[in-house]
Amino acid sequence: MTSVQSAPAVPSSAPSERRPVLEVRNLVKHFPVRSRGLVRRKIGDVHAVCDVSFELYPGETLGLVGESGCGKTTTSRVVLNLQPATSGTVLFDGREITGLKQSEMRRLRREMQIVFQDPYASLDPRMPVNEIVAEPLRIHGRYEKNGRRKVAELLRTVGLNPEHGNRYAHEFSGGQRQRIGIARALALEPRVLILDEPVSALDVSIQAGVLNLLEELQDRLGLAYLFVAHDLSVVKHISDRIAVMYLGRIVETATRDELFASPAHPYTQALISAIPIPDPVKERARTRIVVTGDVPSPVDPPSGCRFRTRCPKFANQLSSAEQQRCIEEIPALVDRGQGHPAACHYAEVVNVL
Repeated sequence: MTSVQSAPAVPSSAPSERRPVLEVRNLVKHFPVRSRGLVRRKIGDVHAVCDVSFELYPGETLGLVGESGCGKTTTSRVVLNLQPATSGTVLFDGREITGLKQSEMRRLRREMQIVFQDPYASLDPRMPVNEIVAEPLRIHGRYEKNGRRKVAELLRTVGLNPEHGNRYAHEFSGGQRQRIGIARALALEPRVLILDEPVSALDVSIQAGVLNLLEELQDRLGLAYLFVAHDLSVVKHISDRIAVMYLGRIVETATRDELFASPAHPYTQALISAIPIPDPVKERARTRIVVTGDVPSPVDPPSGCRFRTRCPKFANQLSSAEQQRCIEEIPALVDRGQGHPAACHYAEVVNVL
């Protein structure tokens, strides 16, 4: 796309001397629970996000992965200030954006855009595609100068025919609609894209095309991605680093290759062991780590380690004294000798592939 300045590809590692484009520090988001009736009193909180911290560097992809309801989408929305944080700090390019007014956030949203999970629900069915993609340009006063040409360039960039811009969203397939959403997100030439389950609503064959498009755009434009997903196999394909989330907390973070080669948290090990291997011999020989039971309610999460109520290590391997520590003490997200941070008092690397 000629109107966007290209940037060189950035290595997948995140050296300390590089400055992160996005920093999240001790982010907390609680939603009040109110009683029924005429006078609705607050009776509790939904602990959606609890003390989440991470950095995102220019040109890299950070995968945020976990089960449905673990707080991934809420984290992404609080980062964009679409929902206010209960506490914590979000910095974009070194500037704190937590609590900024909508007028101030409007300028910053030129730099940070989001692609939603459902490509059809995120597109206005009453507007032709040209107008959908042009809408951010009009809102920010950038359409009058070469706007029509830029819309055509954006559609061409995401693999769509600009001549079809007068059609409506329902006339396109699911994969094409997601490409329209990506074109709209790129209209203001952002530096960060938050991708909220961008391929989960698509067929597997279509997912590959969208993921390849995202990788191509990242290489060409130097974009940074926060990639939210529940499918570890998808996250493995596109991410440079991965943060695993469970019940509002990040329980393990590492580079992609390190996480899959040496997972240290029992929850991460269970997620990876659930990924099928195409080799039937290896698939039959591997050891499965099974997590039983339901995810606890975020209104009343377990004390200490939140994963302990479903943890196979807690149930089968720990002594009574060790179990008591898991019940009473929240495990810190630190490296205990496994080579990367994991929030488990008894983190141990297990090869599950």
